[in-house]
Amino acid sequence: MHSHTEENYIKTIYKLSTDGKDAVNTNAIAEVLQTKPASVSDMLKKLSSKNIIHYVKYRGVFLTPEGKKKALQIIRKHRLWEVFLVKKLNFSWDEVHEVAEQMEHIQSPLLIQRLDEYLGFPKQDPHGDPIPNEKGEIKQHQQRLAADLDINESGVVVGVKDTQPAFLQHLNKIGIYLGASLQVLDKVDYDKSLEVSIENNKSVLISAEVSKNIFISA
Repeated sequence: MHSHTEENYIKTIYKLSTDGKDAVNTNAIAEVLQTKPASVSDMLKKLSSKNIIHYVKYRGVFLTPEGKKKALQIIRKHRLWEVFLVKKLNFSWDEVHEVAEQMEHIQSPLLIQRLDEYLGFPKQDPHGDPIPNEKGEIKQHQQRLAADLDINESGVVVGVKDTQPAFLQHLNKIGIYLGASLQVLDKVDYDKSLEVSIENNKSVLISAEVSKNIFISA
């Protein structure tokens, strides 16, 4: 059993690494969690004593196999709750993250099993992120950024890199959503913005920053 704070650290370390494998430094963790490096160091000592992380001097922190397993359990719960909130309680995709942050700490494997079954064993959350299965296995799908599309290339929106409410609300405003087909009509050399057609209908101009945060089917 881990505290909510410990679980937040475990999940943060996993997300800052590549599939839980790369070393993560103290300052990066402090920045994400908006706390002091000294507080991070204290927590890392505690997690190390519980065999959740392994610290390598001058390199940083690695998740142990047990730590990676725990991180994927937390992520699984978070993403399943996001699906539940959108599908069953009519939340929009820009409203679910903070609520799921609270619900991911519920310690009941049976509840999560029943939730997964109730939802029909979804493979991805409302933002297009894959949901780990009960064994902690996670299947990444092939995708590319909208920014990398050339003129006349097209694809389907399968996810977003930025899940902050402001960004998702902006996508809502211009009519971009998961499952929407996009085609690049033009690329502006000056600022790398894209003119795109949505569902072969609406034409909008999206900035380079927006295009770097939209995943398209490969």
